[in-house]
Amino acid sequence: MARTPKKIRQAMLQEKLQSGLFFTDEDLASMLGVSVQTIRLDRLELGIPELRERTKQMARAAQAKVRAIANEDVVGEIIDIQLGNSGISLLNVTQEMVFDKTKIARGHFIFAQANSLAIAIIDAPLVVTGVANIKYKTPVHVGAKLIAKAEVIKNRGNKYFVWVKTRNESQEIFRAKFILVSLELSEGRHG
Repeated sequence: MARTPKKIRQAMLQEKLQSGLFFTDEDLASMLGVSVQTIRLDRLELGIPELRERTKQMARAAQAKVRAIANEDVVGEIIDIQLGNSGISLLNVTQEMVFDKTKIARGHFIFAQANSLAIAIIDAPLVVTGVANIKYKTPVHVGAKLIAKAEVIKNRGNKYFVWVKTRNESQEIFRAKFILVSLELSEGRHG
């Protein structure tokens, strides 16, 4: 098998990273048929940071746009957001998020990731959840990387209908339909 010329391989590397931002060096090496070391050298030469840093950069840029929820209230990391339209967040399931006996992720973490993402994509200063219709499809365990994608499907006045679908790799593990309500700032303050 002939080796792919360096410039072509690097162009392919950049293309893969644009289409799938969560690829590890190992994933990329496998896809391009080269060693992990070759991928690391290509990334360095092209000025492309490793996966963890790429994710952090995206999260910082996305969270700077959010109006309806404080960054510290978001469960997971928002890595892409189009206010009033859609968003994506990432949640790594840790040991603290699972039941001791079964090692299955506690549902409230999965719900909280979806709910906080749904709120974050609304372009308003104060948003609350009015209705949540949720479905847990399959259990997840420590080490799972949950990717939630939210989309505003309808807007009626101050009500927003948002779908959120959460996947672990290629398998959908959770879905929710939220009705969110945008309130005036004075409505949310008491006293």
